[in-house]
Amino acid sequence: MPPIRPILAALRHHKAGAILIAVQVALTLAVVCNALFVIEQRLQRLSRDTGIAENDIMVVNNRWVSPAAEIPARQAADVAMLRAMPGVADAYATNAYPLVGGAWQSGIRLDPASSHFVSEGASIYFVDDHALNTLGVKVAEGRNFRPDEIGALVPNGSPDAPSIIVTRALAKRAFPDGHALGKSLYIGNSDARPSTIVGIVEHVQTPQTNSSDDIYWEDSIFVPMHLTGSGAFFVIRAQPGRLPALLRAVPDALKAQSTRRVVPSPHGVMAFRQVREMAYRSDRGLAWMLGGICVTLLVVTAAGIVGLTSFWVGQRRRQIGIRRALGATRRDILVYFLTENGLISMAGALAGVVLAFALNAWMMRAFETSRLSLVYVGSGTAILLLLGQLAVLSPARRASRVPPVEATRSV
Repeated sequence: MPPIRPILAALRHHKAGAILIAVQVALTLAVVCNALFVIEQRLQRLSRDTGIAENDIMVVNNRWVSPAAEIPARQAADVAMLRAMPGVADAYATNAYPLVGGAWQSGIRLDPASSHFVSEGASIYFVDDHALNTLGVKVAEGRNFRPDEIGALVPNGSPDAPSIIVTRALAKRAFPDGHALGKSLYIGNSDARPSTIVGIVEHVQTPQTNSSDDIYWEDSIFVPMHLTGSGAFFVIRAQPGRLPALLRAVPDALKAQSTRRVVPSPHGVMAFRQVREMAYRSDRGLAWMLGGICVTLLVVTAAGIVGLTSFWVGQRRRQIGIRRALGATRRDILVYFLTENGLISMAGALAGVVLAFALNAWMMRAFETSRLSLVYVGSGTAILLLLGQLAVLSPARRASRVPPVEATRSV
């Protein structure tokens, strides 16, 4: 390794270029570290397990055009017709399903008089006794709903049913000791009646897809009630291999049942894979955009190092020739430029680490992101330093091929 002091002395004569590269490395490191961190978070969201039998499920967004008094009977008739269709394993009507994008959310308390919520954003699914079978969800503890427990709820009513089923995550949040079965929760207002947990399922994702709701993404409650409003989602589970046929047959069957309904196009009838695609479209787009920014910054930084080092090699041909004439080998020249670039890159990387954490601190305040992991900072620093050395390799090798005769040429 060549002496560091002569290299630093040489850099003092090229301060502008060295500072430019160091700043470029610092900015690139700060942006790339935070971008990769955000990308990893988005990819984690994309890979979440909803807990349901996604490959066999389809949904229909249905709205009846009927007097309010007729809607409960129409809903019951539609669901009975769907369950009887060839290829249908089961079906039910509900207000929401995983990843739909929005649903009834409510605060959950252990004491109706308390201001403390064990969950401030639990999602409520209004279902019947066929819902768990339709979704392909097993009861881990307790039991499913009985048909006689299914009630009715007018829009803006209180969801405080006497019996409920919750996910394991919500049960642990409310009762950390692990004994939630048979205990009571209070849903919604301070005058809510107690709702007894009669069953616990391992996992069903909530309908919310915003990152701001991620803290509650597993807090789901199944309430045995039919909503009496004009709109509902039909969730249908197909028998193995029958989903493509049902996607064509179900709209025709509903139309034959009654034309006094609206099924919006083009997303009124969807397989669940389409639901997942739509739910995470923005996350996927953000990941691609940030990935493109990272690649662009890395390419620009590498190009800057190549260009500046090539310029320096052109300026120093006579000095390089003198060193060669005094006995420096090609390897000595190569190592010199690699070391010089390494010092510049390390200076930029140190500044970049500070800038990366500063940028992350701002993002935590502005966008409620998580704290940047040291893993990303370390990985980003290693990538930038390696990229810098690879970028300088070509002009450094060109410098090492400068012949000693260059020492005799005038500048």
